[in-house]
Amino acid sequence: MFQRHKVRTARPTRPGPLKDVSGKLVRVEHKAYVGLGANLGDREATIRRAVELLDATAGIEVAAVSTLRETDPVGYADQPRFLNGAAVLVTRLGPQALLGRLLAVERELGRVRGEGPRFGPRTIDLDLLLYGDEVLDEPGLVVPHPRLAERQFVLEPLHELDPRLRLPDGRRVSELLEA
Repeated sequence: MFQRHKVRTARPTRPGPLKDVSGKLVRVEHKAYVGLGANLGDREATIRRAVELLDATAGIEVAAVSTLRETDPVGYADQPRFLNGAAVLVTRLGPQALLGRLLAVERELGRVRGEGPRFGPRTIDLDLLLYGDEVLDEPGLVVPHPRLAERQFVLEPLHELDPRLRLPDGRRVSELLEA
């Protein structure tokens, strides 16, 4: 007849760590470049705090930060001058998760998106400029940043961080600066 057996059901497991062919653990990291900008309040302190918050995030290491530079506003002229720069991040976060963290840091530092004019004043602006060699066009996320090649205040700090940097399409940042 029927016998009773205890059956242990396996719980679904999370995917394990990535391993190479020899079985060694592989850490998947990406280099991302983030634009830093602010033109309200204590601009430098706000940018520095944004960098600290990013560096304190699990899965993100701030590898380098460019010099911050004074720049004129673009697109909406009736506002204070900006302080702009860029940072290199080494991250295990995917592009959408990284963007989510950038937006969370902006909110934490007082930015309210959607208020005021487009390209208007802001306490902090963190833009995902490049994510490795990836080209993405997803809702809410376009990488490389769509106006990267047009903006001197983005190109200069990128060139400072890596003079040999190339965009995914092969163009060198140094060549874009000369154009």
